[in-house]
Amino acid sequence: MVLISLGSSLVFLFVDRGDPSKKRILYGLGFRVTLGAIILVLIIYGISTGQLGNVAPWG
Repeated sequence: MVLISLGSSLVFLFVDRGDPSKKRILYGLGFRVTLGAIILVLIIYGISTGQLGNVAPWG
């Protein structure tokens, strides 16, 4: 979903041509930041509950 949002914002960047009245690029950025925060919270939750862990031999 993050890559789709990034692609749509790129398209809106070329279509809107910097028109300040159109906020689609800003909304796309907000959506990506929100998705990133949700992913970070899910990773922290997974590590804290033990569902995610480090299986690397050097760790």
